[in-house]
Amino acid sequence: MLDAQLSIHNYHLENTRDFAKRDPQLRALKSQTYIYHPPLLHALPQNIPGIYTLCGGRQIGKTTFAKQWMQSLLQQGVLPESIVFFTGEIIVDHLSMIRQLQTYIGTMPANALRYVIVDEVTYIQNWDMGVKYLADAGVLENTVLLLTGSESAIIQEARMRFPGRRGKAKQVDFHLYPLSFYEFLNLTHAIEHLDEALQQEISPKLTKALEKHFNQYLKHGGYLTAINDFAANGKINKFILDTYADWIRGDVIKHGKSDHFCREFFTAMIKRLNSQVSWNALAKDFSIESHKTIADYAALLMSMDAIFIQHALQEDKLVGAAKKAKKLIFTDPFIYHAIYSWLNPCSEPYDEQISLAIDTPQIASYLVEACVVSHYSRCYPTYYIKAEGEVDIAYIHKKQFWPIEIKWTNQMRSKDLKQIQKYPQGIILAKTQQVHNVNKTLCYPLPWYLARMGLLEG
Repeated sequence: MLDAQLSIHNYHLENTRDFAKRDPQLRALKSQTYIYHPPLLHALPQNIPGIYTLCGGRQIGKTTFAKQWMQSLLQQGVLPESIVFFTGEIIVDHLSMIRQLQTYIGTMPANALRYVIVDEVTYIQNWDMGVKYLADAGVLENTVLLLTGSESAIIQEARMRFPGRRGKAKQVDFHLYPLSFYEFLNLTHAIEHLDEALQQEISPKLTKALEKHFNQYLKHGGYLTAINDFAANGKINKFILDTYADWIRGDVIKHGKSDHFCREFFTAMIKRLNSQVSWNALAKDFSIESHKTIADYAALLMSMDAIFIQHALQEDKLVGAAKKAKKLIFTDPFIYHAIYSWLNPCSEPYDEQISLAIDTPQIASYLVEACVVSHYSRCYPTYYIKAEGEVDIAYIHKKQFWPIEIKWTNQMRSKDLKQIQKYPQGIILAKTQQVHNVNKTLCYPLPWYLARMGLLEG
């Protein structure tokens, strides 16, 4: 038997037909303007026993995803008794985890594949020891165990701790990201016959429409809560921004870090938008000057999907140049707005901050560049180039690098394009409505290119 705290996540065991109506996440999902069904739902191996991981940032929808997966399994005919959901938020340590999972799995049908979800597993002290014990004891035989967590470290831990125990599936580690620009367009049906339009010859009408929707995307990013709030109210409410910032701060504190240093880190980061930084330079903005402290906070925030550390490319080796300055990138516009609102509190952040940011060339240019960097970093190793000049992005594909320059201004200065024009394979993504050459370098409308990238990668 499950205790009352877990029963609210397992209503399917009482009545399968009422699961979607009674479950807290699925019920909340049903009330939204836009309901998203991640392609990842079909990517999880459903008939191969093993230990699988799903990571993704805070408030990205991992718990809702897990509930959607449960619903999908039920619709495919999996017995309700063969599915169970545990939340790490109420399991203290690995001993309690072993006891609860071992006891409950023992009551599940023995002749059918079992599906066990442990959500936010990193909340459980020494969770990896618990999973290893259960695997070695044979408790997880004929079981699909899905572990979710808000840090990419969960994947690294699983690789190190469970070699040979993960199962036979080709892919065992998964990542849930904010919606890409293409996914946002698809979800909201912003462009009629989107896929067809993106594969036809570029028209000024299409690029103008895409730019309009991209400017909206720069306000709410790919976070479904913000997207739906904007759809319902024409803005993003303060409590939604506060909720995300509070989660980030809470997780930082959970890792034994300081809320005060977290504030100092983000303050120093925002102060240097569009700039290359070193840990030593950032440390000057801290009350305790320590480059190791800065590096630790940056690594933690990157593992939480809040930021991306973009290294300079060592062109001859196609790896990051460790000693060169880095760029710190917010992984989604919504994260930037939420953190900025926390650092600079006001009563109406949408009107007083978000809308103004999109209309401020320097901030808008940063958010645009960050969007493109983030989109590429999901699929490829992604760097920037620092040579005689600078190139915003260099991603690695087919054993070579592909340079991209980002220009979100109405005018492009020739001196800013000197470096990109040294590379035959280089391109420019700009605020333009048609494809054209800039001194033999191809220049594409940025929103169109980003949307088409999502179509092709999808």
